[in-house]
This record gives sequence, structure tokens and C-alpha cells, in this order.
Amino acid sequence: MKKDLIEKIKKLKKEKNAVILAHTYQEVEIDEVADFKGDSLYLSRAAAKTDADIIVFAGVYFMAETAKILSPDKKVLLPRLESGCLMADMIDENQILEFKSQHPDIPVVCYVNSSAAVKAHCDVCCTSSNAINVVKSLNAKKILFVPDCHLGSYAGEKAGVEVICYPGYCPTHARITPELLKEIKTKYPNALVLIHPECSKEALKLADFVGSTTQIIDFASKSSQKEFIIATEKGVVQRLERDFPNKKFILPSEKIICPNMKWHSLEDIYNALEREEHEIFVDEKIAQKAKSAIEKMIAING
Repeated sequence: MKKDLIEKIKKLKKEKNAVILAHTYQEVEIDEVADFKGDSLYLSRAAAKTDADIIVFAGVYFMAETAKILSPDKKVLLPRLESGCLMADMIDENQILEFKSQHPDIPVVCYVNSSAAVKAHCDVCCTSSNAINVVKSLNAKKILFVPDCHLGSYAGEKAGVEVICYPGYCPTHARITPELLKEIKTKYPNALVLIHPECSKEALKLADFVGSTTQIIDFASKSSQKEFIIATEKGVVQRLERDFPNKKFILPSEKIICPNMKWHSLEDIYNALEREEHEIFVDEKIAQKAKSAIEKMIAING
């Protein structure tokens, strides 16, 4: 049944000249139909370089918005339209304007994990892998950072810049506490701790390596070590276990799962593509401003 569905999706992709993007936190089976797999911005940029007519984004709403911003002439579909990001939902257009009014004349760095409307009111975007470089590049004494207070704090500390953070955070990464890491470390004393910068400052202090999902996977794949505690969403552990069966990967807790990232199924992808439903639209003026913030980041980091 699953094999038949995969074949149907692949056939439909060819017929409709579509590409499927799968974020690293998705269910592993979606990789079997994906043309590109990885972090959100990489996926949107990769799709923009194709001649596809349709983009099906197995991710969350803000990711599909970014894909539409970078590929305005392509039809972008989100298999489950209600799939939002809990962190991104912590700030809206009114809240970013209020935050800026409280701290006037300070440049704003916006994590890509945010809506297009929020990006449109920021100076430059960043990802979890390039936040430090982006903060440094502004050459400012103070910087506002939205919406993730943990990534903003980490980037500011590493860049040596005072960062005023909006109080948003990722509920999934918030479950990775210092106590949890200490407990799991006692069980696996030889394991390296690889952690995502969306985790708290106290948790980051216990890490051997801090990086984005892609950077964590890259580090684990190249390391001569055989045991790793993977302090990020479960999807990363599942892919590492699949791709590197000769190494051991430990998830600190089975609760480290983003429920919104698990909503998409192969059936959802097939239905969205077959019916061309759940299309994403971004207001043209908002898209232009948001794209400017994204392009400034790309100019900094390539």
C-alpha cells in the first residue's frame, strides 16, 4: 500500500512538473518522495532554482510562505494548511511593530522561523546556522532579535553584540532541559552532545557542538565518535539512524517531537498534488519587503 502510494506520487510529480520539499523534522517516509531534504531556507532556495511549476512543501506554514516569496511564479502547496509553527505564532505584525516602537532606531534581525508579515518589518533575516554572522555583519552596538530569544541570545554572545530579544521560543526545544541532558549523559558518558541553538542557554553550556539540524547531521556523519546525544527534534535522530547504522544516536526524550511537523503524511502530499489544493499566497507588498530581508542575509552568507 505504502509502496503503491509512493509510486503514485512520483508519477504525479512528473505529470505536473512538481518538486516536493521535506524538512528534516518530517516523518522519515516522506523522504522517499522528496526531491530536496533539509533545513527550511535551503529547501526554498533549492526549489527556486528549478523549472518546476508546483512546489509541495512538507513543512510548516512560514516555510511555504518563504518558498512562495522566492518563487512567486510557482504554485506553492502546503499539504496540511493548518500546519503552523508554534514559535512563529508567538509574534505577529502588530507585536513586531510594538517591539520596534519600544526600542527605536535599532536594527532588527529576524529568524526565518517567522511569518512573511513579520519578516517584512525587519532589516535582515537569519537562520540557525548563520545567525552569528548576520548579527556581526550589522556592526551595531545593539540589535533587536525576533522571535527566538534563545537563538538571539546565543548569537549575540558569540558575536559580542548586545542583543535585545523578543520573548519567543520553540516549545519542542524547550523540553531539552539541562537536567534532562545531565541525566542522559550519565547513561551515555562517552556520547557527544550535539544541540540546536533554539535550546536554552543553560542547555547549550552542556553541549560539545551547537548547530542547525543540517550542521548536526554533518558533524555526526564526519566525527570519528560512535555515540551521540542528539538534542533536537526526533526527525534528526531517525535520519541519522537510517543513514549511519554503525553509530548510536540517542534522543534525550521521546517527547522531543514537534507535533505540527508530523501532521503531513504521504496521503496528504498525494491529495494536495492531485487536487492542487491548499495553495499559499503572500501579499505582493509584504513579499517584496520580506524578500529584501532574505536577500540581505544571502548577500552576507552566500
